[in-house]
Amino acid sequence: MSQAGPAPVARPSLIDRVRGSVSMLFREIAKFGIVGSFAFIIDVGLFNFLLYAGPLQDKPLTAKAISVIAATTFAYFGNRFWTFRHRGRTHMGREYILFFALNGVAMLIALSCLWLSHYALGLDSPIADNISANVIGLGLGTLFRFWSYRKWVFPEIPSDDEADRELAERDAVTPI
Repeated sequence: MSQAGPAPVARPSLIDRVRGSVSMLFREIAKFGIVGSFAFIIDVGLFNFLLYAGPLQDKPLTAKAISVIAATTFAYFGNRFWTFRHRGRTHMGREYILFFALNGVAMLIALSCLWLSHYALGLDSPIADNISANVIGLGLGTLFRFWSYRKWVFPEIPSDDEADRELAERDAVTPI
């Protein structure tokens, strides 16, 4: 009677790993888009409510600041607990501040596109302003946000070690 050692663990093939990575990336993109769409609705809806039907009539900057803070907060929690819930976590306060900072960079990308189009190129019609700010600028800013959230705010868990994964999942629900 021979003693058999533990059965070798089958490692996924390169094709299986690539397929799994691409599948995960597509799911993240879809969830990121859904969260972003709701955040956009919150931003625009709250801005218009505050400015035209609420207490901040004739205060567009205050209304916009409040609507952006509300939408960004929604986006942070949506991305943290849904889009990137399987990724690594750090302290919630650090993530939230970093999330806001990276959103600021994305806003500067959109403003830069608008500035370039409007002032440098002289394309100053309402259509040109909207295309440069809300199509090109928003598109480039969205690509930057997705990439930067994955890289810095919700990074990959560094190893396949079960202890690291448990620690990352525990940290995901640690209060601020």
